[in-house]
This record gives sequence, C-alpha cells and structure tokens, in this order.
Amino acid sequence: MADKLRFHLDEHLPHAIAKGLRQRGIDVTTTVEAGLRTLNDDAQMVYIRREQRVLVTSDAGFLARNASGEPHFGLVYFPTASHSIGDIVTFLVLLHEILSPSDMINRVEYL
Repeated sequence: MADKLRFHLDEHLPHAIAKGLRQRGIDVTTTVEAGLRTLNDDAQMVYIRREQRVLVTSDAGFLARNASGEPHFGLVYFPTASHSIGDIVTFLVLLHEILSPSDMINRVEYL
C-alpha cells in the first residue's frame, strides 16, 4: 500500500482539479486518462480497488455502494457545483496531508 493518498477523479469533475493536485505533487488519475469514460461504475470500482485510489466524485450512486458495504479505498463526495475548484483542491490537499491510505479504507469524506 502506498504511504500517501492517491486520488482518482470521476469523469464529471473538471480537469483543473487534477492539474491543481499535480502542481502540488499529488498522484491523481482521471476517468478519461484511465480509459474508463464510457464504462459503468463497476469498472470504476474495480480500477480504484486495483490501484488503491480514493475516488473523488459527485455521483451519489457511489455513496449507495458504500452503504451496501462494498469495499473501497476511500470516497470523497460533494454535490455537483457546490464548491469552487480551489475549494476542492484545498480540501483534497488537506486530506492528503493528514490522512494515510489505511485511514481512508471504506471511509467517506464529505466536502
């Protein structure tokens, strides 16, 4: 397991979030970059489990999956258009600085 959080951005999130995280040296992938854009949520979950990444999303369907007990390496959820890109990047940087990958296992953080 990595010693720092690694993020994966769901497809509906602006690429500027990934850019902001990368400028700060944080490992992040996007749905488009991972070749998952046209695939369903099952494929996303397989990817984030295999890559041990925290999923950043505005898709409440992932909250339902968490509630059903589906294992994951962490979810960060926020309602669509509820925060600025800067707010999202700042929040993710904070999580990256204070939480370990093991802290995020099966955990949901809300922004």
